[in-house]
Amino acid sequence: MSEIARSTALNRAAEAVPPHAWFGVSAVFHYLGPSFAVLLFPVVGVLGVAWFRVATAALVFAPITRPWRTLREADSGTRWLLIGLGVCLAVMNTSFYLALDKLPMSLVAAMEFVGTVAVALYGLRTRRNVFALVLTVVGVVILIDVKWVSNPLGLFWATLNAALFVGYIVLGHKASGAGASRGVERLGAAMAIAFVILMPIGFLEAVRAFGMPLVILAGMGVGICSSVIPYACDQLAMSRLPRASFALLLALLPASATIIAAIVLAQIPTLQDLLGIILVMLGIAVHRPAR
Repeated sequence: MSEIARSTALNRAAEAVPPHAWFGVSAVFHYLGPSFAVLLFPVVGVLGVAWFRVATAALVFAPITRPWRTLREADSGTRWLLIGLGVCLAVMNTSFYLALDKLPMSLVAAMEFVGTVAVALYGLRTRRNVFALVLTVVGVVILIDVKWVSNPLGLFWATLNAALFVGYIVLGHKASGAGASRGVERLGAAMAIAFVILMPIGFLEAVRAFGMPLVILAGMGVGICSSVIPYACDQLAMSRLPRASFALLLALLPASATIIAAIVLAQIPTLQDLLGIILVMLGIAVHRPAR
């Protein structure tokens, strides 16, 4: 497929499919990736799994997005944006796994959600949307069973991850401003930068798995599920949604996790879980993006 045909196809896909549907796909894979990653920690190490995640994403995006050309043709402002997004992706993914290694996922997810609420609240200008945010926050609080822990190092990594998650929303939304196709191209360039940053950090742990084909495939699965599919879908959704609306949609992640657990793991949600899901869905339904 030629470059023009590929760009046209991405732009048409972003326009033809509702942005909420793209985000739904992202939400599903957002929770498949960490489940694989945690299982690999004892074998590969936390930094090794982070390396596999970013390296796989960079490898998949490279022939499609040609990051070297994107960086060469970008103006200085865009180049700094890509560098900032690349640094953010590298440090955020690493700190996320370092936090998961020491803290329950529910606490790490709750700290991420605090930052997204701040982004959503900053951009929600109408009473209707503020009401939507209140419904959504209450629903997420009901869904997430947070238990406080006293692990200073784990809390440091979780706080850093939450702050950088806000940075990902802001920088990722700026990258998508030129359209879905350009947004995905810029994502590929940023992922290549993230790989260069993580190469000397996680490679020494990742190399231990090079003699184990199944572990390598699992590591690549982490990258595809955690970075390739969700980040690409995020760009397709961001290209059509205001930043605050995208931040509010992130509240669907805990709800999607509960639904996935019910379908895949037969973990039937309680009445409290169902109430939380209903409130999140109501909040999303009430919200109206700015025109």
